[in-house]
Amino acid sequence: MVPVTGTAAAPPTVRPVPPSERGGWWHAYVCPAHGVELEHDGLLTGAFPDGGARCRHGCRVDEPAVRGAWTVLAHQACARQIRALARSPRAVDRETAINLLTAYARQYAALGAAPHDGAAEWMLRGRLFHQALTEAIWAVTIGQAARVVREAGHPLPAEVTELLRALVAAAGQARDALVAAGRFDSNYTAWLIAAGAVCSGRPDWLTGPHGLYAHVPAAVRPDGWEWEGSTYYHGFVLRAYLLALNAVPHVDVPAEVRDRLAAMVSVLDTLATPDGLLPALHDGPYDRPPAAYELAELRELLPLLGTGAARPQPVTVYPNVGYTVLRGAGLHAVVDFGPHGGSHGHLDKLALYLYGADTPWQPDPGQVPYAHRGWRRHYASTAAHPTFSVDGLNQAECAGHLIGHDHRSVAVGCDAAYPGVSARRELTLRDGMLVDELTVETDRPRLVTAHLRPDVDLTVRAAADGALETVWTGRQVLRGRHTASVPADARCRPGPGPADDPQRARTWVDWTAPDATVVTFRSVYRMGT
Repeated sequence: MVPVTGTAAAPPTVRPVPPSERGGWWHAYVCPAHGVELEHDGLLTGAFPDGGARCRHGCRVDEPAVRGAWTVLAHQACARQIRALARSPRAVDRETAINLLTAYARQYAALGAAPHDGAAEWMLRGRLFHQALTEAIWAVTIGQAARVVREAGHPLPAEVTELLRALVAAAGQARDALVAAGRFDSNYTAWLIAAGAVCSGRPDWLTGPHGLYAHVPAAVRPDGWEWEGSTYYHGFVLRAYLLALNAVPHVDVPAEVRDRLAAMVSVLDTLATPDGLLPALHDGPYDRPPAAYELAELRELLPLLGTGAARPQPVTVYPNVGYTVLRGAGLHAVVDFGPHGGSHGHLDKLALYLYGADTPWQPDPGQVPYAHRGWRRHYASTAAHPTFSVDGLNQAECAGHLIGHDHRSVAVGCDAAYPGVSARRELTLRDGMLVDELTVETDRPRLVTAHLRPDVDLTVRAAADGALETVWTGRQVLRGRHTASVPADARCRPGPGPADDPQRARTWVDWTAPDATVVTFRSVYRMGT
C-alpha cells in the first residue's frame, strides 16, 4: 500500500502563529442571535479578531466560549499550515515547520498531564482542547507534519519526539475510557485510533484488540453505513480510517475490513447526485465551506482502497441504517426509515428528500453548531423535515421498517412515531416521474399533516380540480402535483431554511387533514422547465 500525501491548505509561504491559549469547544462558534457559524477570520494570526468574531448578519461576538471556539479552529488551521510547510519543496519552509512543531511541543508539555479543567462534565476531555476528539484531529495533522519532515531527512528535535509520544499516550487513554464506558463504536474512537497510528506508526493501532480492524465491524453496518446514519459522521469516520491506514502502509488489511471500507465509499457514491451534491442526512453541516478541505482530503485518500466508483442503481436500499436512494429521470430522492441514530439522529421517520443534479429542492436541513440549543432543537425536530406529523407534535425517537422494494419502487413504514398511529410511504419511479404516496392511519380522529420543506423558491397554486400544483425553482426545476384521499388544507407560511443560515426564509407547506383516521397524501414529481 503506497502512502497518500497532499491536501488542500494555504500557500506554504504563510507562517502561522499558533494561539498561546488552550482551545475550547468549537461548536460554541455560533452567533447567539442568528444561529449561523461565525466567520473564520484571522486563524493563522494568533490573535482573536478585534471587535469580536463576525456574523454574516452584522453581529460581532466576543465572549469566552466564542474565544475558546475560535482558538480551536485556529489551532487546527495552524496545524494544517505546518503540515503544508513540512510538505514544501523549499528547505526553508521545512525548517519553519520544525521550529513550529518544536514550539507546539513546548506548549503541550507545559500543560502537564491533567485534562482541560474548563471542559463540560459530559466531555471526554483533552489537554490542549476541551475534547479529546478535537485533540486527536489536531494530533493527526501534527503527526503527519512530523513524519513528512523526518522522511525528508530532517532529524526531529527530542522535544517533538516527546510530543508524539505524549499524543499517542493521550489517544490510548481516551480510547480506553471509551471502551470502559461501552462506547467503543463511537466516532471518537476512530479518530483516537488515527492519532495513535499517525503519531507512532505502530501496527497495533490497526491490529490490536481495540484497533482499527476491530472498530470497523463495530461501527459500520453491513450495508456500509456508519451506525449513526449521518452523512457527515460517515465521511468523518471513513477519513479517520484512511488516515490511519496511510500511516501504517505495510500491514495487510483483512478482506472483511477492506470490503466494509469499500462499502462505505460506495454509500457516498450512491448518495451523491450526478453533479456531486451530497445530501446532509441527520446531524452535520448543511453547507459549510470552511470544511471543504475535509472532503478534499477524503478524496485524496480514496486511492488507498483501490476501488472504483460505484454504478448507482435506480433503487438502492440500505436496510441496516434505513435509507433508500431512488434515481431516475433527473430526480434524486432519499427516504429515511431507519433507527434514530443516537445523539446525532433527527425526528424524521419517513422523510422524503428531493434533489436535482445540483439543486437541493427538498433537502435534509442539516444541523447548526451544537452550542445554539434553540436552533439545534429546531433542526432535529419533526417540523423541520419533509415528513409527517400528528397533532403538531414531534415524532418519538424510533425506527421504521422496510416493507418491500423492487428495481423501480420501495415501500417503508413506521408504527412507533406516535401512539396509535401507523404510517406507510411508497415511492415509485414511473414514466419519467416519481410517485409518492404517504398513508397515515390513526386510532381516533387526529390532525395529520404532510410537510413540504424546500430550499429553493417554491410556487404553490390551487388547481381547478382541487389539487395543489408546485414549482420548485433552482438550477433544475421540479414540478409537483399533490392530491389527498380526504379533504386536506394547504397552509403556506414562511419557515427557516436549512441549517447553514436559519435566517434564510423559505416557503413551508403544511398539508393537513383535520379529524382524519386514514389519509393518503399523493404527490407526483417530474422535471420541469
